[in-house]
Amino acid sequence: MDGPGEDASSSVTKNKDACSPLTKGKKKEVKEEEESGLLGLSYKKDENFGEWYSEVVVNGEMIEYYDISGCYILQPWAMSIWEVMQTFFDAEIKKMKIKNCYFPLFESSSGVRQKAKDLNKFAPEEVAWVTKSGDSDLEMPIAIRPTSETVMYPYFSKWIRGHRDLPLRLNQWCNVVRWEFSNPTPFIRKGILPLQPSRRPIERRLYEEFLAVPVIKGEKSEHEKFAGGVYTTTVEAFVPNTGLGVMIMVHGDDKGLVMPPKVASVQVIVIPVPDKDANNQGIFDACAATVKSLEEAGIRAEADYRDNYSPEWKYSHWELKGVPLRIKIGPKDLANNQVRAVQRDNSAQIDDIPMADLTERVKEMLNNIQQNLFDVAKQKRDACIHVVHTWEEFVEALGQKKMILAPWCDEEEVEKDVKARTKGGDMGAAKSLCTPFEQPELPEGTKCFASGKPAKKWTYWGRSY
Repeated sequence: MDGPGEDASSSVTKNKDACSPLTKGKKKEVKEEEESGLLGLSYKKDENFGEWYSEVVVNGEMIEYYDISGCYILQPWAMSIWEVMQTFFDAEIKKMKIKNCYFPLFESSSGVRQKAKDLNKFAPEEVAWVTKSGDSDLEMPIAIRPTSETVMYPYFSKWIRGHRDLPLRLNQWCNVVRWEFSNPTPFIRKGILPLQPSRRPIERRLYEEFLAVPVIKGEKSEHEKFAGGVYTTTVEAFVPNTGLGVMIMVHGDDKGLVMPPKVASVQVIVIPVPDKDANNQGIFDACAATVKSLEEAGIRAEADYRDNYSPEWKYSHWELKGVPLRIKIGPKDLANNQVRAVQRDNSAQIDDIPMADLTERVKEMLNNIQQNLFDVAKQKRDACIHVVHTWEEFVEALGQKKMILAPWCDEEEVEKDVKARTKGGDMGAAKSLCTPFEQPELPEGTKCFASGKPAKKWTYWGRSY
């Protein structure tokens, strides 16, 4: 499986100053509306999705741009998500007796060109090449790993000489480099991740249980299956705004990121709300005690004690970063031995939470946030699925950026014809996404939406944007 990767070009606009903090070390009185301007996003999700996404991943401190186009620095806020998912995935595949290995980063040019031709998966011009050693030209250019199978498969054939050598179950965590010029976007991979049948439930759990993104489980068509495979299973996610399926796009809003608690680096941020006439040291001590009790209960919590930012600025800052739960402690809370909490997913405020009940209440709220994010995403996804029976209905739904479920004759030439008939403009051609394992009833006599031939199955279709 691939780890956090790098793309060779980028369409995302730099916006380093959109989230500039107040000058450190200097106390400044800043009006709330001015602070909102410092931290607010310039674009709304429903009005300009691409620019909104670009702002969110930068201002939310997920990535920083590098001085080589298409390369990004993954900041701790993003890496922590990867670490949570990798830890889960690694443990699960080891239960299945899959062992980790590592293959070289470099491959010979002849090997890459031949395997690219055999796999029909990528073009040699998409590969990054090493041509020099110091000032000397290499006798033969060396490719930087464009995909893992081109390096691994020749050695599989060497190690597997008969049925007694099976099964061979290996996993590799690594980066791949593609020299692509198709407007790559941070955290979005152009292709569909091919899954082995035995591993599909793990992938589904990653999406649904950790990222709170609902997916459809199914099998790829013969035309879309992984090159060289007998068949390819998949899990498909859908974002109503664009048809791309990732956590940031599904849950994020006009305030910024919305992190599912299971993958959030910080699940709870505790913010003191001091007052010039209050026992501020007592408030700070209460915040520290709150963090300690939450951490002892296994909850990832931090406090924001910075004195050069107002509480309102901090609220906006941690909302932008998507922290699931915000706890506020002010003079009245201190006096009553209680706290106030605000949920990031729906902005619900819960007042008067006794300190004695805090850890249990926080666990309950985090579980509710995780489930609510999934439920809301599923409702939106289901509302964008459109069932069609004819070509005219298909074209109309495609123009509305719907995820389409249609009866199909399951013929590769028909799928190629659908691609050819829907290709044009800046949008990608329509293609089959998957044939769901859970098939709706297919009445006898149902015709294929594209060819008019007898339909054999229901299949999801969509377009890449």
